[in-house]
Amino acid sequence: MERGVASHGAARIAWQTEGEGPAVLLLPSLGRGAEDFDAVAPLVAAAGFRVVRAEPRGIGASTGPMEGLTLYDLAEDAAAALAAADIGGRAVVAGHAFGNWVARAMAVVRAPMVRGVALLAASIDTVLDPAVRASIDGSFDPQLGEAERLAHLRRGYFAPGHDARVWLSGWHAPVARMQRAATAATDAAWKRVAERVPVLYVAAAEDTIAPVPTEARLREALGPRVEMVVVERAGHALLPEQPEAVARALVDFARRIEG
Repeated sequence: MERGVASHGAARIAWQTEGEGPAVLLLPSLGRGAEDFDAVAPLVAAAGFRVVRAEPRGIGASTGPMEGLTLYDLAEDAAAALAAADIGGRAVVAGHAFGNWVARAMAVVRAPMVRGVALLAASIDTVLDPAVRASIDGSFDPQLGEAERLAHLRRGYFAPGHDARVWLSGWHAPVARMQRAATAATDAAWKRVAERVPVLYVAAAEDTIAPVPTEARLREALGPRVEMVVVERAGHALLPEQPEAVARALVDFARRIEG
């Protein structure tokens, strides 16, 4: 495991990498950190890839201004981490949930660095059931009791039968507020990423936040070069629920578009 801190303007972005081979950059979900990929990253690395994880600003050793940002600024953070990791070529950029928006933005502002984008449990429509929205907000609220927070996590993130306790920690409310504001301040140029690069959409079969779309809806929202894999017995959390299936989908996609 190699670690470092990259510079992007006033920001300092912590990164870590493992493995050797073509690069795969992993970007975590709303208000959450790179540790969410702890079960996935080693599997991808073991398959012959150099896996880079960028820590969002505001978490751990990643610092920088938290106001007046757009998704493109956050994409530049990720690009700085990727460049500092000295990958020696282009990367597949994979974003989980909110991270998918940063991945798509990176394909706009740092196109020469991106050879493909993978969207993991990614929302392409923004209309949510109010109860699900309340559960997203409740997940960030440390004032709630454990039982109430677990109920929110189960409703919003986990398929039945999976242990939601693994996500009781790791929530960073100030980071989530920054990321939401950055999204609201960004134009729409990043959305149709499959007009720019090949795209893999990894859907979770029991996702209440980002339900499995039709392939026609995917092409309408993202562009023509998109393929979908559906992971069974997984909700929006996806990574701790089915790490092997996620890693397999990423590895297969990265191998198909290698070059």
